[in-house]
Amino acid sequence: MSTSGFCVFLGDNIISWSSKRQATISRSSAEAEYRRVANVVSEACWLRNLLLELHHPLIKATVVYCDNISVIYLSANHIQHQRTKHVELDIHFIREKVALGHVRVLLVPSQYQIVDIFTKYIPFVQFTDFRDNLSICPPPALTVGVY
Repeated sequence: MSTSGFCVFLGDNIISWSSKRQATISRSSAEAEYRRVANVVSEACWLRNLLLELHHPLIKATVVYCDNISVIYLSANHIQHQRTKHVELDIHFIREKVALGHVRVLLVPSQYQIVDIFTKYIPFVQFTDFRDNLSICPPPALTVGVY
């Protein structure tokens, strides 16, 4: 089982995030990553609809960053492959949102994938950089060794 996560920004502000164990076992890293992207797209659609109801519709597509090149190709490629039939619902869901212009799935190098702060161990320097990108302030004082 793998841990999946996402964070959603509106401008520079984080407005939604999640980190949880995937309920299903994936046959490949591409399948696991595709399911993660489907969760993000679902959250983005919900937030887009919320903004629409609040009379602040988003005009531009929501950008979803993914560090798996296979997922990028699958999200735009309308040809069904034999190896992807077990993720068929997720594929159609994401492709529909891409075709409608609501979502764009773009590649981000792994070293810049901010959501890794929620899902795996990362070096301290990268942790502090990601924390700063999430607009989270460090604690005001050290509490180590204080009784």
